[in-house]
Amino acid sequence: MDGPRTEVGPRAELIGTTIRDARKIAGLTQVQVAELAGISDATLRDIEHGSGSPSLRAVLETLDVLGLRLEVTQ
Repeated sequence: MDGPRTEVGPRAELIGTTIRDARKIAGLTQVQVAELAGISDATLRDIEHGSGSPSLRAVLETLDVLGLRLEVTQ
């Protein structure tokens, strides 16, 4: 991988904010989304706050539940 790395924190926070906003628009609680995604509500809180180290699977399952997608570009 060439070039400088960017800090993960701001990107994690942006993803978390997007997930939280989509959850609220859908009228769902953290507990409901966590159950649908097959993760703990504590993991969902970490995702929404851009903290901790949730697995990629947990993030992808959460995005799927909310009808969101993750796009990776180069």
